[in-house]
Amino acid sequence: MYSPSESGLSGVRRPARISPIASGVPSVVQSLRRHAAGPRVPFSVEFNPPRDAAGEARLWRAVREFERMHPAFVSMTYGAGGSTKDRTARITGQLAQQTTLLPVAHLTAVGHSVAELRALVGSYADCGIRNILVLRGDPPGDPLGEWHRHPDGVEYAEELVRIVRDLGDFHVGVASFPQGHHRSPDLDTDTAFLAAKLRAGADYSITQMFFDVEHYLRLRDRVLAADPVQGAKPIIPELMPITSMRTVARAEELSGRALPAAVLDRLRRAAGDGPEENRAAVRRVGIEIATEMAQRLIDEGAPCLHFITLNFAKATTEVLTNLGYEVTAAPLSA
Repeated sequence: MYSPSESGLSGVRRPARISPIASGVPSVVQSLRRHAAGPRVPFSVEFNPPRDAAGEARLWRAVREFERMHPAFVSMTYGAGGSTKDRTARITGQLAQQTTLLPVAHLTAVGHSVAELRALVGSYADCGIRNILVLRGDPPGDPLGEWHRHPDGVEYAEELVRIVRDLGDFHVGVASFPQGHHRSPDLDTDTAFLAAKLRAGADYSITQMFFDVEHYLRLRDRVLAADPVQGAKPIIPELMPITSMRTVARAEELSGRALPAAVLDRLRRAAGDGPEENRAAVRRVGIEIATEMAQRLIDEGAPCLHFITLNFAKATTEVLTNLGYEVTAAPLSA
């Protein structure tokens, strides 16, 4: 078990290191290398903590479906302001202990003191989790609202990377932003922040969702030009298949960016002009767009395809099938 030090970042005492309870757990980068030896580019998926028992049952159906497809890793998100902290920790622990999947736990700085963050990392370690995706996090209520540092917390994700790495043998990932973070004044500043997070000890980054592959490619170029050593680390692109016009709004909310006009035009034409959208047509076009993007990313050498699933398996499975992946699962839900 882990007992966190109460000293802050600037305190004299260093925090007690966490024993390597799960020292045999591979890192995300190691898993990517192992899966890359196969015939296809590795893929991974993102889950969300469910809100109720029905949602949890749906999540576990998706988990078991994806488990048969052998993703390189799976990640579990962490609600704004730590609103899903307990469920995130519990379910991520269950993924580590009850499945063959490699789980990555999200950890955000917003709303937490350094002591609380250390304790949460310790709880992950107790469950056998060694892979953590470090994020500064969005403020509760309005993801695009003003960000406030906890009085005893940290200001930047770079600091949180150092905290996690100082605590023990953890494998750390961070977020990256193909169009720049909405709080960054310009792309150069945003690139400098990413390079700093990687230098602080992060092994890789997962991008924010995007719908124009050029944005991903230019991000990769910027990081490599700013710091060739850090630019050599994997930048994993995040995709979300659109299945309805409602998920368009969700995509824009999650990313803080409007979809490209060409993408929106294709989806709106599919939706039609009637009082009700043609969901089947929107879904078909959304899968086509995700497949086209994924194929371009594969062609451009992306190290992995990371899919936002919203706890459903079917859409991601269809994209993978279109790409020629051997999909052994039989999806039960959309």
